Amino acid sequence: MTGKSIRYLAEYTVFRLLTAAIGCLSYRQSVLVAESIARFAFFCLPRKLTRYKVCRENLQTAFGDELDDERADRIILGMWIHLLRLIVEMIQLPRKLRRENFHECITFQDRHLAVTSLTSDRPVILLSGHFGNWEMSLVSFGLFGFRAGAVARALDNPHLHDWFRRFREQTGHYMILKSGASEEVSAEMESAGVVAMLGDQDAGPRGLFVDFFGKPASTFKSIGVLALQYDALICVGYARRLPDDFINSRWTRYEIGIEAVIDPRDEDLAGDVQAITRRYSAALEQIVLKSPEQYFWVHRRWKSEPRKRVKKTAVPKAA
Repeated sequence: MTGKSIRYLAEYTVFRLLTAAIGCLSYRQSVLVAESIARFAFFCLPRKLTRYKVCRENLQTAFGDELDDERADRIILGMWIHLLRLIVEMIQLPRKLRRENFHECITFQDRHLAVTSLTSDRPVILLSGHFGNWEMSLVSFGLFGFRAGAVARALDNPHLHDWFRRFREQTGHYMILKSGASEEVSAEMESAGVVAMLGDQDAGPRGLFVDFFGKPASTFKSIGVLALQYDALICVGYARRLPDDFINSRWTRYEIGIEAVIDPRDEDLAGDVQAITRRYSAALEQIVLKSPEQYFWVHRRWKSEPRKRVKKTAVPKAA
């Protein structure tokens, strides 16, 4: 075995020991553990390790001067608590959530929009961002028989990658690796299937720049291209954790909703990829505003900047 293989195996062993320990706890106990770790990291570790500066810059870009340092710190701490709880929920979810007890954990908003889209005999793109428990959304659709191809990046550690793949496929979905995903995505679209993906990551200098919280952000244009090419509906949705009520419930509750359904046939879109991209970015922005502390502010969303066009000056002809 190579040194890298040993490291990957060691990481996976530690991870499985942690999952086993968390699995032995009640959900409420595991939440307390997650919150304690998050608070320790935020208050005790060097801020460089928790990427505080990146989070604060992103919040400044999104909310401007109306957000003071105290409120910003509450959002960043809330984000780390949310992310630790997300991991706990993924570990506990398979033995907690069933179709029979679904109503105890999930509240739907505008579910008719999702059902109408998924039964329309047209391809559907289930689009979300790094907000709330995006894995919960996928699980919920699978429990009711709506199978999807989930586009995701392969993890460097193959053992961890297999664990997350099994988690995502437990309710009938299958993973599509982001690198080289075009053929599988196209096949799913051609068969009027469903593809699930996240659409709020920086797309690099060649991405399509549309406003996100009022500032141009590089966005993948492939989503709009797919919608136009295959006449696919884009359902922009979310799974937002609701306030805890451990007196009346042993499990956290989530609100799963559809913020917008974008139809490329709409006249105001006029087959314009940029208009479609602008529309779903605006929907994602509205989702983040519902609970800013449940958004992944660690990601450098505005990392890339639009290229400045250089005006060419006319050169006088030689006499």
